Amino acid sequence: MDGRRIVGLTPALIADAGLELVEGGEPFGVNAIARKLGVRPSSLYKHVSGLDDIVELMRGHLVERYRTAPGERPWDAFVEEAVRRQRRMYADHPALLPFLIGKTITSPTVIDAYDDLALALQSGGFPDDEILTLIGMIDAFALGFGLELASPEQVWQPDSPTQLFGKLLAASRSGSERVERSFELALEVLLAALRDRLPAGDQG
Repeated sequence: MDGRRIVGLTPALIADAGLELVEGGEPFGVNAIARKLGVRPSSLYKHVSGLDDIVELMRGHLVERYRTAPGERPWDAFVEEAVRRQRRMYADHPALLPFLIGKTITSPTVIDAYDDLALALQSGGFPDDEILTLIGMIDAFALGFGLELASPEQVWQPDSPTQLFGKLLAASRSGSERVERSFELALEVLLAALRDRLPAGDQG
């Protein structure tokens, strides 16, 4: 987009420009985005109120790409796909995380995605007073495994291979295999733990 003047500036174009800057390791801010798009900063303010607004546009634009459609399916199938997609989103875009953490989520797209998850859990029989906690747990799970997927293949290099952790690491599979195996096992445990919280009649 550099060097080309944008005709018909839209929130989506602003979000894309912001994402390109962040993921390219370039300076990020209203002025930098305006330069990227070949417009004056004042043009951006016709669409956003400031940098926080731009970050929310970026968050919403990203979530829209990876969002899981509810559809007619069991709650656990929806949760599983949502976790897989969210994990992939974090793994694909780790550079954006420092800009998202600590900012209140206001993007209607993101709120709608959380509402889909809340409705899926409610339809599965989870009580309303647990749903927010479960969503936070699912979020943390996807974030953690997304960051692991984006990490170097060799995450740990213990000084002493004689320690139990060092022995287990030496006996484990290669980095990418281990990461996928641990994710699949952890996801299986997560879903089993969620099912166990339901009354017997709601576990089907």
